[in-house]
Amino acid sequence: MLRETGRISFARWRPSPNFGPRPDGVPISLLVVHNISLPPGQFGGPEIEDFFCNRLDHSAHPYFQTIEGVQVSAHLLIRRDGALVQFVSLLERAWHAGRSCFEGQDECNDFSIGIELEGTDDIPYTPEQYRRLAEVADLIMAAWPAITADRITGHCDIAPGRKTDPGPAFDWQYFRAGLHAARGSGRNA
Repeated sequence: MLRETGRISFARWRPSPNFGPRPDGVPISLLVVHNISLPPGQFGGPEIEDFFCNRLDHSAHPYFQTIEGVQVSAHLLIRRDGALVQFVSLLERAWHAGRSCFEGQDECNDFSIGIELEGTDDIPYTPEQYRRLAEVADLIMAAWPAITADRITGHCDIAPGRKTDPGPAFDWQYFRAGLHAARGSGRNA
């Protein structure tokens, strides 16, 4: 079902205009974990969603003026409480990775799914976020078997020197243990 619709049924849909078609013949084979907070270090407001939908009030905070005109998106956002928001169909190319390379293959947006965690590099993520990320990763891996545990990576790993997220606060070992526990639960989705 997910492979046909590209939509996660329990995600709140907030469509972004910042996407495009994936190149023909390029299979979805990578999951990229990011973080974002707007304003930086603040959580819970509508700003991330507004930013991904080109509706951010750039006069509302001095930092917002530095990102005025930037058009980006992710497929999914996991809020601090584990709530899931979807901006782009998983079948489409979201604009989350920028200039990037994974195992010698450039332009990761072409073949990846981008998941943003509401957070920062240095503030611990919540248990709810790890649980939701493991659940969603399991669903995605069931729909696109080319995405294995080894093909789940951080933005910092595909854009080193340019990006640092999800940062040292992201506990990869804890996430992978949760993913291992969740594996198979999405098979019937």
